[in-house]
Amino acid sequence: MADCIDAHHHLWRYKPEELPWISDAMDVLQRNYELKDLSAVAAAAGVTGAVAVEARQIIEETEWLLDLAEESELICGVVGWAPLIDADVEKYLAEISRRSKLKGLRHVLHDEADDNYILRKDFNRGINALRQFGLRYDILIFERHLPQTIKFVDQHPNQMFILDHIAKPRIRDGVTQPWGKNLRELARRENVYCKLSGVVTEANWKQWSEPDLKPYIDTVLDCFGAQRLMFGSDWPVLNVASNYVRWLEIVKSAIADLTTAEQTRILAGTAVEAYRI
Repeated sequence: MADCIDAHHHLWRYKPEELPWISDAMDVLQRNYELKDLSAVAAAAGVTGAVAVEARQIIEETEWLLDLAEESELICGVVGWAPLIDADVEKYLAEISRRSKLKGLRHVLHDEADDNYILRKDFNRGINALRQFGLRYDILIFERHLPQTIKFVDQHPNQMFILDHIAKPRIRDGVTQPWGKNLRELARRENVYCKLSGVVTEANWKQWSEPDLKPYIDTVLDCFGAQRLMFGSDWPVLNVASNYVRWLEIVKSAIADLTTAEQTRILAGTAVEAYRI
């Protein structure tokens, strides 16, 4: 089978004040995760390309990831952060988009106090600026934000979007609706792709099983199909509930009944197309 691309991972030099979402329950994450660590787990899993995604909402994070990407054959793209609500965001985008491995941007929408942040006029103005620089936008939400997200996407029919972590359904509670209905509606927009990532960390970290995950993975496959679905590890956050090799094996098992071409698409081709790798 063709190469495997991990469409979603993080890197960081751990500082508690910069990563406040890492609680004591996530103590496995309270350490540095650097390029050498990624290279080791990727090699063990047979992953040959990766997309680094921001973990800190500061401009310096984007620039640091791009510096790492320039010295790494493994990292083939970066999804960074920029102040999208800033009136001068175009000036920053014009500068940073000169870096060829910048593929997209992301904002941690699900941590905003306002559940309708995604519909703010200033935020949408920033989204409107992305297309002229050839940048994608990664959507990071909880499932409760899906109705607003549908309205948001409809404002930008020519912008490429990638949904992170299948919109974080309530897997630990075994709840599939209204997530499934709303996800299916969002997937009708052909400019929206989806990452098969962040799934085990929405389950019970200590007691999940593959049958717990199956209804959610099957729904995503049915909604987006192989053409708009891509594998992502969400490493090292993944480590609170699983490990890199095991998650990739779960994904491969879930798609085993698809054609070889469809499997290759999910494991590499969709990411190549979506991020122009």
